[in-house]
Amino acid sequence: MTGRFGYRRIYEDASAQEGKRVLVDRLWPRGVSKERAHLDEWLRDVAPSSDLRQWYHHDTERFTEFRDRYIAELEDADHRPAVEHLRDLAAHDRVTLLTATKDVDHSEAAVLAGWLDSAGAARSSGG
Repeated sequence: MTGRFGYRRIYEDASAQEGKRVLVDRLWPRGVSKERAHLDEWLRDVAPSSDLRQWYHHDTERFTEFRDRYIAELEDADHRPAVEHLRDLAAHDRVTLLTATKDVDHSEAAVLAGWLDSAGAARSSGG
């Protein structure tokens, strides 16, 4: 990713180029200790709702609809504080969104990073 937000699996080793490391899964990843995670934050409030996550169940045939539904959730008032917090973090440093999902390109982290990078540019001029 070339924007302020990147994404990757939490199981991969941390690197200095990642900036702030933020876990965006609702559930803690299996087999990862808090020390090994090297997290700056765990931001559960930005994760997809449990209903949406269970409906999607990482079925790539549902990814487009999952993306659309998740973006709709991100734009609602319940997610606004978490989204704004991520934007604030990105104003000072690169932010890497972390997920335990095996197919990271079809994950909420990928959707969130792309949406924040595209929406962030539009919102930075108008608030």
